[in-house]
Amino acid sequence: MTISHDTIDSVPPLSPDKLEHEISRIIPRRNAQNARPQQQIPPMPDYVEHREGVSQVGSLSAEAVVREYEAAAKEMEAMGTELIDAARKCETMTAEVHKTMALVQATATAYREDAKKMFTRIEECALLSEHVRKTCEEMRNRIAAVPNLPE
Repeated sequence: MTISHDTIDSVPPLSPDKLEHEISRIIPRRNAQNARPQQQIPPMPDYVEHREGVSQVGSLSAEAVVREYEAAAKEMEAMGTELIDAARKCETMTAEVHKTMALVQATATAYREDAKKMFTRIEECALLSEHVRKTCEEMRNRIAAVPNLPE
């Protein structure tokens, strides 16, 4: 069976209230004895409220959507709390890094001071060795310059 556009156009449109009535006639509501236990539905957020004249389908849809948005918003806030905790950990780690860097700087300064001491000692030893070498050379020259005494 094919349906033409004329057939579709001749069908009167259904209002949401009439559609809701038709659906409830086709699908009977369950009685309380056979119904599954209902999930606990959280209350609607305070920042919305139903308007007069909205059909049940419309109000239930609006409630479902606003609850999903509210759940997402609460997840975002929870993520923000986790982000703040991570920032605190970073601040603690940064403070520890600054303490460590102060220790590193102090160690580097001590190494430089030790290097300066070693440098000075080595140069002093080199000067002393040069002085000893010159003194020994002078003594050899003096000894070599002394005429041999007759025996």
